[in-house]
Amino acid sequence: MAIREDQSRFKSIIKGKVRDDFKRYVTNGELIGRREDEFVKIPIPRIDIPTFRYGPKQNEQGVGQGDGDKGDGQGGKPGPGKGEAGDQAGEHMIEVEISMEELAEILGEKLELPKIQPKGAKNIFTEKNKYTGIAPVGPEGLRKFKQTYKKALARYISSGTYNPQDPAIIPIRRDFQYRTVKKTQMPYTKAVVIYMMDVSGSMGDEQKEIVRLESFWINTWLKKHYKGLETRFIIHDASAKEVDEDTFFKTSESGGTLISSAYKLCQQMIQSEYSSSEWNIYPFHFSDGDNWSGEDTRLCLTLLREFFLPHVNVFSYGQVESKYGSGQFLKDLQKEFGTDERLTLSQIEGRDKILSSIKDFLGKGK
Repeated sequence: MAIREDQSRFKSIIKGKVRDDFKRYVTNGELIGRREDEFVKIPIPRIDIPTFRYGPKQNEQGVGQGDGDKGDGQGGKPGPGKGEAGDQAGEHMIEVEISMEELAEILGEKLELPKIQPKGAKNIFTEKNKYTGIAPVGPEGLRKFKQTYKKALARYISSGTYNPQDPAIIPIRRDFQYRTVKKTQMPYTKAVVIYMMDVSGSMGDEQKEIVRLESFWINTWLKKHYKGLETRFIIHDASAKEVDEDTFFKTSESGGTLISSAYKLCQQMIQSEYSSSEWNIYPFHFSDGDNWSGEDTRLCLTLLREFFLPHVNVFSYGQVESKYGSGQFLKDLQKEFGTDERLTLSQIEGRDKILSSIKDFLGKGK
């Protein structure tokens, strides 16, 4: 039981460390590079939980007693160290695992994100096991050791066989207690995230890294609410194409920019594969705000008004600041749609704005 309590305390300390340094983890990409399935390895300073350690008595002397001067080695002999002591504490890093679910919880707490209310597929249910109580029978994997011990202790006391001088408690079969499981039905909802990014020459490595970090945390939060989350990636300059995740963040082009090419491809994808009556749809578009012409911008506005906004949960546009980009597209969207809650706009001047941008995108709970 003591080991379990120490493990629980250690996990709480880890989560506390992640909360304290959360902005650093979000902005420098440490977590993304250490993903393994549903867990992330996080480097943190070494943590020691204080415990008492007992050893044999030697010459009836206690800790800190006996002869010896400061700096002596064990047994009064000089230590083997060389050089002078430094004035800075050493830092020993360790890697600990934390689940994506726990990361999502920390993200939600930090940004005070509302829970998402999924739409569609409310008449489809999936079964989930729920632990509802304690029973005297069950599989060994569900045995509750604390309750079993309490049951055995009560039996010893009631029968008069409990000896405080020799408090050994040995449970027998009738003392065993198990968790009971009840299958519950929960609504099953599906979701797809479609990321679109301008990869023309004005979107440099730093801009794409900001997009990579944001998309990781967006996915982390959405996976908390949708067990069957799908992710698609579209890149565009003057033309658009679907790519895998690795290509999405590494491709660089030097051509012009036609934003409508990405919107048209995204529209085709939704119409052919993701019915809005069955799917929760989240398109995200990232750009530095340059577009080839006012005519193409007007086409984008029409696509948003007539197709995307009526059919998706929310359409999100993030404008990543670039010294080569004009930023005009964000201004056009603001002018056309104002405060329409079906469209989320976020201006991302740099890495230190990533957290506030994530709150812009996810703070509506849609």
